[in-house]
Amino acid sequence: MTPVRVPADWAPHSACVLVWPWLSRVWGRHLAAAQREFVTAARTIARFEPVLVLAHPVAAPKAREWCGPQVKIAEVACDDLWARDTCPVFAIDERGALSGLDSGFDGWSGKALAWWRDAGLARELCALLGVPSRRAGAVLDAGAVLTDGEGTLILGEECLRARNPGLGKEELTRIAAGAYGAEVVIWLPFGLFGDETDGHVDGVAAFLGPGRVLAQSGKDCGGPDEERLARNLDVLRASTDARGRALEVVEIREYPEIFLGDEAIAVNYVNFYLPTGAVVVPMGGVPEDEAVLALLRAQFPDRSVVGVPARALAWGGGGIRCLTQPIPRLTPVPGRREPAQRREKSSS
Repeated sequence: MTPVRVPADWAPHSACVLVWPWLSRVWGRHLAAAQREFVTAARTIARFEPVLVLAHPVAAPKAREWCGPQVKIAEVACDDLWARDTCPVFAIDERGALSGLDSGFDGWSGKALAWWRDAGLARELCALLGVPSRRAGAVLDAGAVLTDGEGTLILGEECLRARNPGLGKEELTRIAAGAYGAEVVIWLPFGLFGDETDGHVDGVAAFLGPGRVLAQSGKDCGGPDEERLARNLDVLRASTDARGRALEVVEIREYPEIFLGDEAIAVNYVNFYLPTGAVVVPMGGVPEDEAVLALLRAQFPDRSVVGVPARALAWGGGGIRCLTQPIPRLTPVPGRREPAQRREKSSS
């Protein structure tokens, strides 16, 4: 098999894939709010890169009406909007060809309210795009994997051990490293306490760039996550990446508790998305939002940092990274013929 590498989230993209939320049995009375936040996120991302929204045929007319001409809609059987876990993780091989990794989505060990159509979404999208699909060999929720694109993975141990009870840590390390094209794997012990996903790593950490990680701190929070997040920070500070760099760790405080109606939620600030040239950050509509935006502007001085409302999405269990699956922009390989459509465009 030709070696592949999954690019970092900050690498240039040719497009971003999202999936339209439509099932009332999943979202209940918050469905309309989730759809409004989805539209804002999709249109914001579309300012920086093309957006493809997958929508169930029953829901596609509403998706087209609400999203507008800024985004493209494709009709595909699907259940829910968490594209990071359900859509293929795109990789590039040494020849410059694209493939899609089917992460084996199992509805977070069957806890999702609707997921059987989403289990086939990776293969469906690969067929739609005309790229080969490959199986991971284990259940590798993409929300439990962070990559720097330079050979380093940060994996959510709590989640991936729960997904794959028949596999040991050494075997999971081998499978994940092969699937993503990595040489160094850092196992982060914990996600957030009580998380339906069994502790996705993108709820507690994010790569900011090569050798740099943003990690959530629970210092003095007094809750169940205080010790768990401290353990995570200890692991990251003691780790080096595939290039031999000691990780620089930037702390962000635990998320403020806010309310959606009468329900307490926590908007996950580290769950941001990096469209080409920008950072799109989930916001809770609280004073703490501004400090987070300032922190991220300092970390990404060459990108536009944009906050979007995400209370309903947080109620559903995710943030903006959870909504999105980027398609990498391919770099032409010397001596390789480029696709016909690109040749036609360059000659016009």
